[in-house]
Amino acid sequence: MNKYFAHSGTRSDKSDWQTLKDHLHSVAEVAEQNSRYFNANKLSYLAGLLHDLGKYTPEFQARLEGSPNKVDHATAGAKVAAEILPPPWNNLIAYAIAGHHAGLANGTGEGDGRRALKERLNLQFGRELPLLDNQTWKSELAIPSIESLSPQISPNPDVDVQGFQYVFLIRMIFSCLVDADFIDTDKFYKNLEGKPLWRGGYPQLAELKLRLDDALAEMIKKSDPAKKVNQLRKEILDNARLKAQLPPGLFTLTVPTGGGKTLSSMAFALDHALAHDFRRVIYVIPFTSIIEQNAKVFRDAFGDLGDSAVLEHHSNFDDRKVANKEGAEETRDKLKLAMENWDMPVVVTTAVQFFESLFADRPSRCRKLHNITGSVIILDEAQTLPLKFLRPVMAAIDELARNYRCSVVICTATQPALREPDFEKGFKDVREIAPEPERLFEELSLVNVSHLGELSDDELVSRIQANEQILTIVNNRRHAQSLFQTLKDQETEGVFHLTTLMCAAHRSETLEIIRDRLKPENALPCRVISTSLIEAGVDVDFPCVMRAEAGLDSIAQAAGRCNRERLREKADSHVWIFKSPDWRIPPELEGFAAGMRSVLRRGFKNLLGQDAIKAYFSDVYWRKGDELDQKQLLKACRVGASKLDFPFQKIASDFRMIDSFMLPVFIPYNDEAKALLKELESTDEVSSVLRKLQPYIVQIPRSGFDSLQMARVIQMVAPNRFEEQFWELVNLDIYDAEFGISWTEPNFIKAENLVF
Repeated sequence: MNKYFAHSGTRSDKSDWQTLKDHLHSVAEVAEQNSRYFNANKLSYLAGLLHDLGKYTPEFQARLEGSPNKVDHATAGAKVAAEILPPPWNNLIAYAIAGHHAGLANGTGEGDGRRALKERLNLQFGRELPLLDNQTWKSELAIPSIESLSPQISPNPDVDVQGFQYVFLIRMIFSCLVDADFIDTDKFYKNLEGKPLWRGGYPQLAELKLRLDDALAEMIKKSDPAKKVNQLRKEILDNARLKAQLPPGLFTLTVPTGGGKTLSSMAFALDHALAHDFRRVIYVIPFTSIIEQNAKVFRDAFGDLGDSAVLEHHSNFDDRKVANKEGAEETRDKLKLAMENWDMPVVVTTAVQFFESLFADRPSRCRKLHNITGSVIILDEAQTLPLKFLRPVMAAIDELARNYRCSVVICTATQPALREPDFEKGFKDVREIAPEPERLFEELSLVNVSHLGELSDDELVSRIQANEQILTIVNNRRHAQSLFQTLKDQETEGVFHLTTLMCAAHRSETLEIIRDRLKPENALPCRVISTSLIEAGVDVDFPCVMRAEAGLDSIAQAAGRCNRERLREKADSHVWIFKSPDWRIPPELEGFAAGMRSVLRRGFKNLLGQDAIKAYFSDVYWRKGDELDQKQLLKACRVGASKLDFPFQKIASDFRMIDSFMLPVFIPYNDEAKALLKELESTDEVSSVLRKLQPYIVQIPRSGFDSLQMARVIQMVAPNRFEEQFWELVNLDIYDAEFGISWTEPNFIKAENLVF
């Protein structure tokens, strides 16, 4: 028999080349291990065993020896797998094998740059595909028994979701395969080059629990036990730890602002993971603006183990944080590898990263998915789940809990009404972690909420001027600019403006000034006009807040900026809702505002109470109807279920939580930004420089971007390297110290009004 190789080495006698047999067995074993938290072990093993079957050909071996001819080595294994598996499972792992380099393809029909699976399975050996050396591969590879290959997946009682379950399983097996392939290939080449692997060696969850226990005990020791808020925080924490012993599944944690839900949820997660042999905690946060502060809370709580235990995975991560620490190079390398497959014990990431990966088709995005299994997943601020994908997202959450040994905690102060019977075909058997949420909200209530009716801008300005410290949130950038300018023109003291037309570095500087003026020892006039950006976890504390009509969840977020530190009596803390006759509500907000008005008409005693919140979400979901699966993703899965014919590429393309009509422009805001833009022109560390430039980006709508481009106030950065990928603001005259990008060109103004 001939000797076949998977990867070439450095020696001409091939003594350091990796044999194909070793590679396939190694990948199969790692893929099987990767799937240990769900019942498809042998399917994953078989996918690993067959993924490079096409290398058992003279043509591919010639390729390893320097032949320029490309060889399709993935289709062969997919064809053989489809022949081995009985109906209806024929294609179950064929998708994963065929796509382990380029990505999961559609079952039939056209895809972007990839042949459909059916088309590839119809290719013939000896014609479109090289002939396999059947004698050798069959002697070197032992196929598992057919009986062991049947996946043990508990079916969802909702038949409309069962097709989605197959899609989910295929994607998970794909993850197990591509990660195993990456790991074994990386190991081979690192050994060849004499380089370290930088994998593993992370703290155990039991160690993290001990550190967290110590941190919580110290916090309780330092707090005043006589204060009601501290008593309630301890009650919430104690209850969370008690509930951690419950069986795995779906949970809610409904805790008002100031109730300590961040650390209570982590305490629950660690205790629950240890009680049920889970391996990690994944904390999912909706906004990049607060992800760093949450990750820091966890690192601090884990003390000396924090840096080696917590992985931040988001677009703003800056590896300069570890630059001056001992072993910095090793730490950066390990973090980079961990971002690829999430093998650290605590992962803090964004909702976009988490959910888009669960619907992805590319190896780089799917590689980490199998490491989500066997985890406690905390969905923070769960009310922000995107309505246009709410049903597919709920299907994914349910499936993780049903078949992939996960517990999911839906964590928020404004709990979305996602359970049956409040939500048709909603979650079942959901356990609440917090003790008596309605009572907690009553006892921790911080503010009075009332609706003032219509307020003209003149009346609004008068009310702002009558309060020395007040936050006013409106739905439109132009409205915010108009109010701010009027207040400035009238020489109102202590007026500030916040908008996403400022880069993040600029907003951060402004917020520091605002926080300083709000300190009780300073108590300076501080009147802030902002768009909804300030509701995304920005830590400020005003005695009163005015909020233009919006969804009740947005109003609750606005209320979280009022009396946040409990420095005032409830009677002195106000959230005033108003309707503006001068500025219409953006169409994308109207449905939410209508839901809020519906609740208002029903006369709830507390507009932010649990009954009112439940009624609000039920109303919003009823209004949305079929739009809760806007792209009909579940239907696409259901239609293809009988033949396992699924449009993986279309699903991945359609599932975009943030619409891509926004385009980034770099702002040379200060000397650091200017130096980084200069460095970008020549550096080999492009990713690192781009991460450092994140605080200097302003996102612009497509039409507004086009008007900036036509006026030549922006230009390409290093077009010889990046073509039209990166743009820089070159006319700083239109970047205002108070407004950010401020331009009166009509097309730009029109584009601005699309964004609130």
